Amino acid sequence: MSRPFVRSQTLRAALAGAVLVIAPAAWAQAPQKPAAPQKAAPAKPAAPTPAAPTPAANTQAPAFAPSHMALAREVMLSSGIARSFDSIIPAFSEQIRQNAVTRPELGKDLDEVLAGLQPEMEMQKQAMIDTAARIYATRLTEAELADIAAFFRSPAGKRYVETQPQVLDGIVQAMQGWTQEVSEYVMVRVRTEMVKRGHQLQ
Repeated sequence: MSRPFVRSQTLRAALAGAVLVIAPAAWAQAPQKPAAPQKAAPAKPAAPTPAAPTPAANTQAPAFAPSHMALAREVMLSSGIARSFDSIIPAFSEQIRQNAVTRPELGKDLDEVLAGLQPEMEMQKQAMIDTAARIYATRLTEAELADIAAFFRSPAGKRYVETQPQVLDGIVQAMQGWTQEVSEYVMVRVRTEMVKRGHQLQ
């Protein structure tokens, strides 16, 4: 029996879902059992607060002219790709709220903490935007980026970005039926050709 290869979700939602699997859930962990009594040991200094995560970067990344990077950032933003990043932070917050649903007494403080972290989360998003812009600059010359930026500034380019979410949704929906049909078609064709060679496939 054939199966569809694409789940019914948009490409934008798929990105957010892929990132959510690494969301921390330490607040949901059960307390550990106390260890057996042991001899007292010298107290260890508290571990330092971990630094905020930043997108992975190549330590030997080439330097680009400010004008090159400015164009790369403009193209990345005007193309609509940054909208994928917009959904990730709220998705993290929602995941945290869902994990805390069994402890309603945390609700008020949790909401306040998440609200207070918004500026830091915005900085993290901007760091990812900068990383994405550098990737553009690595793959495209400044002249190429200038041409692409000019397109996105044009009425046609703006219209392209405006309709992109609906287009992606339509493509994903179309792929649901298409992958099912192609899967069945390929299986039928393979069986037919194998029969010609004296083989029967289940």
